[in-house]
Amino acid sequence: MSILKQATIDAIKQNESALLTAWIAGLEQEGSLSDNRITRDEVSAQAKDFLRLLVAASAVGDAADLSRGEWAESRQFLELLSRSRAQRGLDSQHTARFIFSLKRPLFDQLQTTYAGDPKALSNEVWAVSELLDLLGMHTIRAFQKSREEVIMRQQEELLELSTPVVKLWDGVLALPMIGTLDSQRTQVVMESLLQRIVETGSDIAIIDITGVPTVDTLVAQHLLKTVTAIRLMGADCIISGIRPQIAQTIVHLGLDLGGIVTKANLADALALALKRSGLTVTRAE
Repeated sequence: MSILKQATIDAIKQNESALLTAWIAGLEQEGSLSDNRITRDEVSAQAKDFLRLLVAASAVGDAADLSRGEWAESRQFLELLSRSRAQRGLDSQHTARFIFSLKRPLFDQLQTTYAGDPKALSNEVWAVSELLDLLGMHTIRAFQKSREEVIMRQQEELLELSTPVVKLWDGVLALPMIGTLDSQRTQVVMESLLQRIVETGSDIAIIDITGVPTVDTLVAQHLLKTVTAIRLMGADCIISGIRPQIAQTIVHLGLDLGGIVTKANLADALALALKRSGLTVTRAE
């Protein structure tokens, strides 16, 4: 037994063109087609595909359970739809409205189909409403998941951009850090810096924390992890940007930086790195 009566399925098939026209008109009236991030042709094609999938799954499904195999293609369609709209910056309301706006055209069609049978009309209106609600909620969940993936990817990209590894001299790399240093960022810092050490064959790395607002026990531990990883790669590390306030905080907390060489600013750190490399910088006359 299908989730919708055969008469309902037949009515949808026979009046597909009229239903699609009314559906698109409703979306246009709501303002869903006024956003230039998605075209009318795209929405029309998606509406046609969704209506076809809805009929196909309803004809063989005996329950409104989207986890069942007969709804697999419909689920995939909605998930791709949600991901596409999330990537374009559209909100979940815009995405869900695409499904919910189909109710009015379908209800109008049901009134015509079951004009002489009020009980059957009531049952089918409820069945269609419940089904579209389930599909709409699945769309919202899929959208939220896709949006979270987009946000996480953007955060990772921002982390990479906020930790640039700069080659100051042959064999000398610098990593200027700005903002809070947490576990996730420490991992990105390690990976970026160690990869650049391998690529350039550098033996000295300068970590500049001038832009780090505060240094507490947790930040110090992250720095120590990074320095340990650098040393394991056969390179040495200098930490620059130790401002008076940070120096006092480190002393007050009793933090042990493990014999790491520190300098007040990046210029002093570079001078030390050049000295260790057997180079000197003199002013030209």
